[in-house]
Amino acid sequence: MADVYDCTDDEQRAAGITAAAAALSRGELVLLPTDTVYGVAADAFTPEAVARLLAAKNRGRNMPVPVLIAEASTLAGLVTVVPPDAHALAREFWPGGLTLVLEHTPTLSWDLGESQGTVAVRLPDDDVTRELLRRTGPLAVSSANRSGRPAATSAAQADYQLGEHAAVVLDDGPREVGAPSTIVDCTGDHPGCCGSGPSRSTGSARSSPPSPTR
Repeated sequence: MADVYDCTDDEQRAAGITAAAAALSRGELVLLPTDTVYGVAADAFTPEAVARLLAAKNRGRNMPVPVLIAEASTLAGLVTVVPPDAHALAREFWPGGLTLVLEHTPTLSWDLGESQGTVAVRLPDDDVTRELLRRTGPLAVSSANRSGRPAATSAAQADYQLGEHAAVVLDDGPREVGAPSTIVDCTGDHPGCCGSGPSRSTGSARSSPPSPTR
C-alpha cells in the first residue's frame, strides 16, 4: 500500500516530497499531481522503473513515456537541438499543458519505450511536482490510469487505479483541467500538433497554441 501525503499541509508536503524522491531513487513509482491530471512517475534514467510504469498501466512499449522537467533550461541537455519554433512555443506556453516532441540526445542512458529516437518533454505548471523535479531531475511521467480508463483527476482516483504499484502518493487536491496536454511534434521542418488537450492551466491569460500546419 502506498504512503499518502496531504500536500496542502506544509509539513506533509515536505515529508512527501522527501519520501517521493527517495522512492524514485530506488526505482519505485510515485503518484503525483500535475497541472492537467494526476500522473504516475518513474526515474527517467532507470529503465527497469520505466518498464514497471508501463506494466502498471498495462501499456505497451509502442507508447513511450513522456518526460517532465522542472526548468526550461533542462531541455537543451536532453535533445539534440531545439528548433526556433520549439523555442517560441516553450517561451509562450511553458510552464503549462504543452508537450514538445524532439529528437533526444543519443548518449542518454534511458529507455522510455519505442521512441524512434525522440522524446516528449513538458514543463508542468504545478508547484508540488516542480519541487519534486528539482530534487530528482527529469522524470518519466504518464497519466495515472490503467490503459483505456479515464485519467485520474484526484489522488484518490489515481490511488484506486495504480496505488498497488506505487510507493508514495502526493495528494494536492483535485485537478480541474482533467485532460492531457497538447502534443506538438517539432522533429520535422515545421511543428505539427499530434495530440489534443489544454495548452495552459485554467485562468492563464495565454491563448492555446494553434494547430501549426504550414
